[in-house]
Amino acid sequence: MEKAKSEVLDAVFGAVADPTRRSILDRLRGGAMTVTELAEPYQMSLNAVSKHIKTLEKAGLIRREIKGREHSCRLEAERLEYAMSWMSYHTRLWSERMNALEKHLIEKQKLGGK
Repeated sequence: MEKAKSEVLDAVFGAVADPTRRSILDRLRGGAMTVTELAEPYQMSLNAVSKHIKTLEKAGLIRREIKGREHSCRLEAERLEYAMSWMSYHTRLWSERMNALEKHLIEKQKLGGK
């Protein structure tokens, strides 16, 4: 895998490893929200939520727009879709290999373990 693609996956998986960041992404599925709105349900400072948002921005999962003093965030799904595509490919690959192994072992057992 080329380095740039690997770095994208590392950033995406690192970002979604945290439950707060996954929750922020879930909340943004409904549309853009201000940082203050995003911070509302969490028992942490606005600064702490802002750090989570910066991590999601660096991973390319959200985009922040600044209008005056208001910071609005919206979901950017392209990199998340790329990560899902990567996982789907590897799921199919390993599923096929495991099925082939299972078939081989069944055939071997039928032949008396030879």
